[in-house]
Amino acid sequence: MKVQIEQHADLAIAQNLSILPMTVPLWGLVIFILWTITVVVLLLAVRIRHLAAGGSSKEFAVIDDNNLMWRLFRVQANLIENLPLYLGVIFLLTVRAVSGSVVDWLIGIYVVFRLLHSIVHIIGADPKLRILSLAIQFSCLIGLIILAIA
Repeated sequence: MKVQIEQHADLAIAQNLSILPMTVPLWGLVIFILWTITVVVLLLAVRIRHLAAGGSSKEFAVIDDNNLMWRLFRVQANLIENLPLYLGVIFLLTVRAVSGSVVDWLIGIYVVFRLLHSIVHIIGADPKLRILSLAIQFSCLIGLIILAIA
């Protein structure tokens, strides 16, 4: 009897849940995930090329900002470090049903500077650009958190 009641409750909950529409914050999450996958694929390709040329797997962790493999590794790690922050903000916005043009603009700015941060790191450009990009990203996240909890 208890099992039937629990199953009935689960069915009632499932019927009351509606599919949420794809919002700008959710599309931002899709872009973030796809970009992370792209970077991982690039890293794998560079590692495979390195091994095929006679390199050692021990060299994967050698810190060398002039080495594309190291820069891709750092970009991948940075994406993985920042994904939970973005995901947490998206969760807050979604469960609180916070949306609008300000949210969409902040998400757009965040995603653009998240991608820019990675590209600057991959090409080995001036690290000051990465710091500026990171500051802009964190400012967007803080703004989005304020919107979500206000």
